[in-house]
Amino acid sequence: MTTIESLSYDVKTIENAPENSKPALQAAKNAYGFVPNLLGTMANHPALLKNYWEGSANLDANSTFTAKEQQVAYLAASYENNCHYCMAAHTSIGQMHKIDQDILDALRTGTEIPNAKLEALSQYVKATTISRGRVSQDDIDAFLAAGYAQENVLEVITIVSLKVMTNYINFVAQTKVDSAFEPNAWEKLMV
Repeated sequence: MTTIESLSYDVKTIENAPENSKPALQAAKNAYGFVPNLLGTMANHPALLKNYWEGSANLDANSTFTAKEQQVAYLAASYENNCHYCMAAHTSIGQMHKIDQDILDALRTGTEIPNAKLEALSQYVKATTISRGRVSQDDIDAFLAAGYAQENVLEVITIVSLKVMTNYINFVAQTKVDSAFEPNAWEKLMV
């Protein structure tokens, strides 16, 4: 993976973050017991942090997907964007949601998921990510044929947009994986 050496971002804490970033960092600490490095890095730009934090909360409150499906979608997008941080984090979150390890392993290696409906979701998210939203009719038809609805097409766009924010900042900032996610550290195998 190409690395960026000319940029360096402080991982902000509640104490030293810009004022407009502090509420989201405090909310994250309340929710998780710690402030993830991703959010501490996003705190350097309060609008980015606020858009991500509030967007994620809004998606959680209004999702058409199950928690398992959301994690599959997050992992599929993060895989295609080659995001070391989000792959580790969402693998850990997927484990908390009791997603079968063989499903997580497939997502982490880019291989077929041993569940047809989740595989269709993963493939559609990947198609959306790779094509930058310009999916084919065949992509949409396969997704809908797997049992998803038109509303789910829109949610995939929402998920991919959230992952663009996180995956891109993690690349630019080379965000260090938090110790909570280190057991699931990830690097894309190049074949």
